[in-house]
Amino acid sequence: MASLREVPCGQTVTVVKICGEGALKRRIMDMGITKGVEIFVRKVAPLGDPVEVKVRGYELSLRKTDAEMIEVK
Repeated sequence: MASLREVPCGQTVTVVKICGEGALKRRIMDMGITKGVEIFVRKVAPLGDPVEVKVRGYELSLRKTDAEMIEVK
């Protein structure tokens, strides 16, 4: 499985698993990123941080450390 951080711009992927524990995992889930949801990768900053995605009809920017914890296919 690949992490969300490895997905190139312009691709749509589906969340398989959210790694991590406790408050960090809860924060990611509160943003609407849950198992089975589709994520469209809009932009990746030149140095890879942040990653801008579209999920559930809204745009969201994620740190690359957070994006690494989201496994996608």
